[in-house]
Amino acid sequence: MRRSVLTTPALLVALSVALTACGGGGEKAAETPAETPAGETAAPTVVAGLDGKAEYLICQTCHQENGEGLPNLYPPLAGSDLLTGDPSIPIAIILHGMQGEVEVKGQKYNNVMAPWASLTDAQIAAILTYERSSWGNAASAVTAAEVTTVRSATASRTSPWTVAEVTSATLK
Repeated sequence: MRRSVLTTPALLVALSVALTACGGGGEKAAETPAETPAGETAAPTVVAGLDGKAEYLICQTCHQENGEGLPNLYPPLAGSDLLTGDPSIPIAIILHGMQGEVEVKGQKYNNVMAPWASLTDAQIAAILTYERSSWGNAASAVTAAEVTTVRSATASRTSPWTVAEVTSATLK
């Protein structure tokens, strides 16, 4: 008996991954807040009315739920100096993407991150605030106003950043 291509498990998994990567997939399920381990502060969950953890689903396909990325493919966000330093750098990376080699926690990665300029300033702020305060990261929150400033300053950018470019660019 021949199976329809539309019902094969591989196709269903591929569609599920594609919907998650694109931020689609219907209603977001309500989540019960996880307990915060002793000695750690809870990550802000709402910025500008948006739940950063829920918005992070867009990033989760590559960077994973635990922020550890995928070995040899996508770098971890947990412990990333690019993420937890000057907030205008990860803002610029989300807006325009990134290419070329990057080293995180002693491991080198060389892949391409697509630009996500289609996200609103509030969505980017919520995602970055969640990322910068999760998985052991303890950086400041990001505001939609900061995203607006970087978006304006980098509006003429037409290609993904390299690490050298984004860390030396005037982003404000």
